[in-house]
Amino acid sequence: MLNYIWLSLIVLGIGSALVIDLTDISSNKYHNNEPIEITLELSSPFKPDKIVVYDCTAQIKAGNYNALYGDSLIADFYLPAQFSINEKENKYGILLKTNDETPPLWKEIAKESGEETELFAKVSSFEMENTHKLNAVIILDAVSFSMMKNVTNEVISIAGTAVTIALGLIGIMALWLGVMKVAEDAGLIAKLANMIKPITKKLFPEIPSDHPAIGAMLMNISANMLGLGNAATPFGLKAMDELDKLNPEKGTATNAMVTFLAINTAGLTLIPATAIAVRAAQGSADPAIIIGTSIFGASCATITGIVAAKLFEKFPITKGEFGNWFRENWKLPAAILLIILFFLIGSVAGLLSAIASAFSFIDIEILKNVIQILSTIAIPFLILFFIGYGALKKVKVYEQFVEGAKDGFNIAIKIIPYLVAMLVAIGIFRAGGALDNLLIPVMRVFTDFIGMPVEALPMALIRPLSGSGSLGVMAETMSVYGPDSFIGVLVSTFFGSTETTFYVLAVYFGAVSIRKTRHAVVVGLLADVAGILGALFIVKLMFS
Repeated sequence: MLNYIWLSLIVLGIGSALVIDLTDISSNKYHNNEPIEITLELSSPFKPDKIVVYDCTAQIKAGNYNALYGDSLIADFYLPAQFSINEKENKYGILLKTNDETPPLWKEIAKESGEETELFAKVSSFEMENTHKLNAVIILDAVSFSMMKNVTNEVISIAGTAVTIALGLIGIMALWLGVMKVAEDAGLIAKLANMIKPITKKLFPEIPSDHPAIGAMLMNISANMLGLGNAATPFGLKAMDELDKLNPEKGTATNAMVTFLAINTAGLTLIPATAIAVRAAQGSADPAIIIGTSIFGASCATITGIVAAKLFEKFPITKGEFGNWFRENWKLPAAILLIILFFLIGSVAGLLSAIASAFSFIDIEILKNVIQILSTIAIPFLILFFIGYGALKKVKVYEQFVEGAKDGFNIAIKIIPYLVAMLVAIGIFRAGGALDNLLIPVMRVFTDFIGMPVEALPMALIRPLSGSGSLGVMAETMSVYGPDSFIGVLVSTFFGSTETTFYVLAVYFGAVSIRKTRHAVVVGLLADVAGILGALFIVKLMFS
């Protein structure tokens, strides 16, 4: 499944970029090689007898611009510029620097030409009005295949970013794996795992209750709920490493791995700190108002992810045997499974809504402050508690810490190829315009049917693909519609209700060299859909 999705992202991204570029070329979107008249106000007297560069201000009249580009500017605009001449070789050029007055198309041309704030042009002719003023005709540098250039730049950039992310994990991985090694040798992890044995026996029946994987998964889920992402990832990677030790078929995801990742991709967090911070920066009157709605949406995602993982476990479909599976199970088609899932989502939504009403007397601000305090002191407390407990149990804490920390480097390096592959494919898909020009128009049919505002659709689609991308979309949407508007609350709830599914799958499966992901992708995407639907339901109920 992941192979097909990865290939589809690349093909759709490059295909979309090529189609857009060919369309732009045929319509001459950028009006390449077409002249426009401008006026230059020089900062010093014009002396055309040597090689010189003049600082100046370029005035572009609205009428001239509108006539060339078919726009409807009302006022002239002015740009800082540099006019360079080489009288001996009869060469004249101008460098225009964009500012707030610059029309969007010229900003786009500047970006595509390589410098986001500079426009290059040749001067085809000019005449002096006086020693400080010239009337010139310029032709901007031609722009072609801009989308393909975007794809190229994104591939190079995102590949470097993937390596930076992986290398950045080395230190934090070494820290937490060292701490965990001390706690494991002291018997603390086994005790914690025994405390939640009734739950883990249901979720992970094939994992022994005293196995180190249980403790690592417990620490991962707890860190995620407290918003401690820098601690959650090392614990999660450690859990995957322990689960892989029980894996009878190396390279293929086990049921326990898929269920564990279903919980992770749901992204259940008590305090969606990033979304709250962005809302506060956007001037929200109540940035923390999304705490309850995010918990609701993430709870729908979590339960759906777990239920879906358990359902798909019962109907394993190996490669090339779909026809046999369908003939044997035609009485229970996929439609019935989906109906069951959505029924469960609705039931959970109703239950959580009733619980929220029952505890409406709780002061959200106090609750937020308490959880924030707990989040702040959690990491120092965990380090002190684990190391201190190990010392009391006569564990050689320093030696065991170093022993555990050694694994951090190996795991971080191991995930680089998987992270590069996934992030590059996502980058091509986004930079090629497939998201905006293909996926969003197709999905609008469904979102219009369920009553989701089309303005929130980009956030719902980009969230499973990219954390930084979804953060940017959320911030941009709230800046346009306001953080406390219905759309502003909705997109920030989307951010707090779901996780970057493909990033999680790439990192966690990459750590243990899993190539056959089985039903993990489907389960993760179902959890994302449930989180989005749950968020839409609760936000419409409370704020519509």
